[in-house]
Amino acid sequence: MSIIRLSGISKVYHTKEIETTALENININVERGEFVSIMGPSGCGKSTLLNIIGLLDRPTTGSIELLGRSFDTGSDGDLAHFRNENLGFVFQSFHLIPSLNVAANVELPLTYRSGMHAAERRRRVQEVLERLEMSHRIKHLPSQLSGGQCQRVAIARAMVGRPAIILADEPTGNLDSKMGAEVMALLHKLNKEDGTTIVMVTHNEAQALETDRIIRFFDGRVIS
Repeated sequence: MSIIRLSGISKVYHTKEIETTALENININVERGEFVSIMGPSGCGKSTLLNIIGLLDRPTTGSIELLGRSFDTGSDGDLAHFRNENLGFVFQSFHLIPSLNVAANVELPLTYRSGMHAAERRRRVQEVLERLEMSHRIKHLPSQLSGGQCQRVAIARAMVGRPAIILADEPTGNLDSKMGAEVMALLHKLNKEDGTTIVMVTHNEAQALETDRIIRFFDGRVIS
């Protein structure tokens, strides 16, 4: 079953003097439980595609379905609610809030879920941090963590809502090879043990070859 279905997706940006095509006629299906890599040179449209899949941006033309639901229309509130319930995000630069400790950073997505009590939020945070071997850092601030630990916290934040899909944009880009390998091992574990579908943008060929499938981009188009 396709959990992600993109049909004829194009994205065009307009300024006063110029029109830039970031994506052109993209047709991609991702099956439930797949771990898919997206590769290509800088500026070829990879992150734009990830933003469209993540409902952070809207295509100029084409249609998108996630978990069998069409998102050709819908208010920003509807998109935000769906994102919070079904999608997790991991970024190259972590995007942790410096003034919040590890527990509060991980809990943040759950605070937007109506009807979830504080005790349940805390239980989920503790559970996911123990799983990622970060519970001993629960009261630390991001500035007190290594890069690899920050990315573990970011993955915990993505996991805590138990999403069906995780979108990862260069998740090892700011890490050395050892920490990068640890982060990839965590993503593979999440994919295999939980069945979470993962779409990852990467420049790392070796890491991409570890995934189920590689989609290669060039100048806004899928070339293989």
